[in-house]
Amino acid sequence: MNGRWNHIIRALLVLCFSSGPTLAQSTLGMALFTQRHPLFAPPDPPGTSRRSAGLFHDRTGTSPFTALPGRLDLPYMGTRTKAARLRDLIAKAEAGNAEYDAVQLGARIKPPKAPTQMTLAEIYAWIDKTPGQPHAIGRYQFIPPTLRRSAKRLGLRPQTRFSPTIQDRLADLLLDDAGLGKVEDGEMQVETFMLNLAKIWAGFPVPSGRSYYDGVAGNKAVLSYDKYSRTVRQIMTRRAG
Repeated sequence: MNGRWNHIIRALLVLCFSSGPTLAQSTLGMALFTQRHPLFAPPDPPGTSRRSAGLFHDRTGTSPFTALPGRLDLPYMGTRTKAARLRDLIAKAEAGNAEYDAVQLGARIKPPKAPTQMTLAEIYAWIDKTPGQPHAIGRYQFIPPTLRRSAKRLGLRPQTRFSPTIQDRLADLLLDDAGLGKVEDGEMQVETFMLNLAKIWAGFPVPSGRSYYDGVAGNKAVLSYDKYSRTVRQIMTRRAG
């Protein structure tokens, strides 16, 4: 019997240390890693470097949030993370049916082509050539200062295409700034996180039910505070999958 078990154990060891996937590459390894790091978006498309309606940027600008450098370098952890669900909620409040190709309705002169087909350099050129109008762009309605600074923080080159993947990464950076990781680690209350989100995306309400930027450039909340609160809490208590 002992000889038989020794033979089985040796066979298992050979299998484990063969050229098959490592734990980090396996489904089990990815699942275990995802439980601690559910935030991150897919890898950049070929030709991009490794590395909102966003209204804020990092501490070097006017943001009330502290950037967390390095966290966005982790591997892709799946599409239905908490961050992905939050991005869907942001898109409903900010982009409408245009999704990743959304452009602020108040922009009189639109970009020369669909935003997802433009490089960052082309978007910057459109912004510079059309002063005096709104320039919020993409699924998360990034405004120019936020877009430029966030792209710089992620190390994106001007030739990087403003693809859905890149837009998601930029949004994930702002979600992290707002405190998503801290909420998951029990270091921040959900209410504080919701307020931080409302300070970034004008379509979200504060407890009064109004946008944090109510009346500024026509901004208003598009969700009731009750619905906003219930939805965010459901997202934050649901397991990533």
